[in-house]
Amino acid sequence: MATFLKPHLNSHATEGEVVKNPSKTPFWYCAETGVYNSKHPFIKLPEDPFLDVVSFIFSHKHAGFSALIDSTSGISIPYSELFSMVKSMASSLRQRGVSQGDVVLILLPNSIYFPVILLGVLSLGAIVTTMNPFSSLLEIKKQALDCGVTLAFTTDDRVDKCAALGIPVIGVPESLVSNSNSSQSSGFYELISCDPNWDSSPKISQQDTAAILYSSGTTGTGKGVVLTHANFIAMVQLFVRFEASQYEYLSTENVYLAVIPMFHVYGLSLFVMGLLSLGSTVVVMRKFDANEMVKAIERYGVTHFPTVPPLFMALTRRAKDGASSSMKSLKQVSCGAAPLNTKSIEEFVRTLPDVDLIQGYGMTESTAIGTRGYNTEKLHNYSSVGLLAPNMQAKVVDWITGSPLPPNCMGELWLCGPGVMKGYLNNSEATKSTIDGNGWLHTGDIAYFDEEGYLYVIDRLKEIIKYKGFQIAPADLEAVLVSHPDIVDAAVTGARDEEAGEIPVAFVVKRDGCALSQTDVIDFVCKQVAPYKKIRRVYFKASIPR
Repeated sequence: MATFLKPHLNSHATEGEVVKNPSKTPFWYCAETGVYNSKHPFIKLPEDPFLDVVSFIFSHKHAGFSALIDSTSGISIPYSELFSMVKSMASSLRQRGVSQGDVVLILLPNSIYFPVILLGVLSLGAIVTTMNPFSSLLEIKKQALDCGVTLAFTTDDRVDKCAALGIPVIGVPESLVSNSNSSQSSGFYELISCDPNWDSSPKISQQDTAAILYSSGTTGTGKGVVLTHANFIAMVQLFVRFEASQYEYLSTENVYLAVIPMFHVYGLSLFVMGLLSLGSTVVVMRKFDANEMVKAIERYGVTHFPTVPPLFMALTRRAKDGASSSMKSLKQVSCGAAPLNTKSIEEFVRTLPDVDLIQGYGMTESTAIGTRGYNTEKLHNYSSVGLLAPNMQAKVVDWITGSPLPPNCMGELWLCGPGVMKGYLNNSEATKSTIDGNGWLHTGDIAYFDEEGYLYVIDRLKEIIKYKGFQIAPADLEAVLVSHPDIVDAAVTGARDEEAGEIPVAFVVKRDGCALSQTDVIDFVCKQVAPYKKIRRVYFKASIPR
């Protein structure tokens, strides 16, 4: 049943607190329908049905100078050359036979070339699918088959492995140099330096698929989230550009540090698309290192640092250890993907009191559009994930009865708006269970709005269900576990971890008489999945309750 909560502007709400005197219904909430509306003014989105997101991004004029800078080498792509490079990439891919509707896999770490590749593919009307570069060959094969990949981009050292899957592969150099003549990387540099002027541009509809990004959704195995050009146009306008409009300083003076992976919707939305429409500078780190992070902030005068909780805590630790003097350029640190705990917030504010801290909320299934924090001189609301983005609506429903709930009442969060995905690829059943007939995206997250319209996310619905005696676990890892000849049954869940946020834990029923150890299980899974998916703990059980 629903739990009523007392709002806390500077700490996370806890379950079981009852509001004795709920405030009167605010103007942005409809008691009759249970719908929460954005407090921000409605923003008119482009009406041209044949508009692609790349054209939309580059239609915005600005005075930005450096678009993308490699944090290690300092090599950069200026805005004066960026669009030409994107068009060259598109032209080259077309000459290689990539057509409208083809699916291209980007299997890369963060790189100044990542946006060039992705935007070049989308310019053709082709479709992008991304993956963690540490994915195993089995994981790559599964996703490639699922969405019909016809071409892949990966690092030079993985070209041969990926080519073994029977997919044409283009190697992208890891060591960036101004003019490369090496045989290993010359092919890629030819792609971005050929004649950018092609015969004719394809006719791309806003409703055409632009990307297939994989997400587990609320439960189950990974599913292909189908996002359209319209979804991404809405993201650029309602998330990135709108947020920038809330501040007085010029976007062209902002310098963002890109550590969050570009293959994830969070990093993709900011660093690959949205910020490039504003003229901001993106400093790209290929992999995270705390010391290199501090050096990059100081060297490039980083003003904005989007993070996730582990990165956020690493930044705070380095500041506490004496690196705060190297962070004087920082204006704002934002955090997403999971809510910050009260202790982490307090330590950051105490350590870097002059740096603005905001949190945000979004999903792959909502094209990263959801809520965003915004602090003023009078109100510093650090613990909330912010207000609904323009044009977005929400409901909070009782997860037992499905009834809509008023402010200060905790339930499952539903979202509706122009960022909501087209659906899951080739999975109508999963789509119907996630997006209902009225277009509401059932997020699976437990949350509540306070009487000011600020959203507080508590936890995943699957965690609440788990606490009540049921088990909804990551099916991909369970499938790997039960493929072991000595494992009869298995269940996987998440355990809290201060560094990683959450780690996978396995409960295993082994075959009678076998000598299977925890190390054996961990090593078996490790060989078949990406490093971040590795099982970290194993508990042997006589049976798994179902």
